[in-house]
Amino acid sequence: MFEKRFYYVITIQYLGYRFHGWQKQPNLKTIHLMIDRTFKFILEGKPFKTLASGRTDAMVSANASAFELFLYEPIDDDKAFLDLFNHNLPQDIRALAIKEVDAAFNIIQHSKTKEYLYLFTHGKKCHPFCAPLMTTILDELNIDIMKDGAQLFEGEHNFKTYCYKATDEGLYTREIMTCELIENTQFTANFFPEKSYILRVEGKGFGRNQIRLMMGALIKLGRGDLTLSDISNSLLPESTEVMDYIAPASGLILNRIEFE
Repeated sequence: MFEKRFYYVITIQYLGYRFHGWQKQPNLKTIHLMIDRTFKFILEGKPFKTLASGRTDAMVSANASAFELFLYEPIDDDKAFLDLFNHNLPQDIRALAIKEVDAAFNIIQHSKTKEYLYLFTHGKKCHPFCAPLMTTILDELNIDIMKDGAQLFEGEHNFKTYCYKATDEGLYTREIMTCELIENTQFTANFFPEKSYILRVEGKGFGRNQIRLMMGALIKLGRGDLTLSDISNSLLPESTEVMDYIAPASGLILNRIEFE
């Protein structure tokens, strides 16, 4: 007999520093594991399923991510349900909102835009409390040339060079709507360094480790190991360049996700 299902999109944020990414893995603490464990408790064994809009890597944080919740009974009071969910989640995961959707909505295939931020500083060792959110590059970096390099990523390019373990079968022509390197004014704390910076990247889809590889190339550019021409050439359709520096995960934040 057909059972009616009910569909909800839940927006969440989390500090990824102590988690091994989103996806469930044997004997490892992940975001998905903690979310499903919490639902199992608050739903008192009733059947459910969760499906993420995308996966984040180990130690990557999210200011706003989303997943879909499938239930066989409707939620009577959204606010009370969200409050109960938050009350039982660990303190480094928080649910922000819940919205009912219909069966036609598919959180993976539905068109969406994502904005990532990469938070970093350079030149001096930071307070250890910075580590969960900010990458510290001890070398001095030329921030001005890194700003010029970030702009080269904007537009439609071949990003095969910036996809970890790329194969010949993948689709690597993607469009980046925004890529800019700016001074950080969004995240503040009294133990933060005097100056820090953000690489802001916006697009509809990204390859595996793409933004961390882009950030790695910009760090090498700032150190003088690459030139602007090297980055321009790496984005050409015929490029066979392989970028080998993946910037540390703890500076990366999924800042925003919008469904269209």
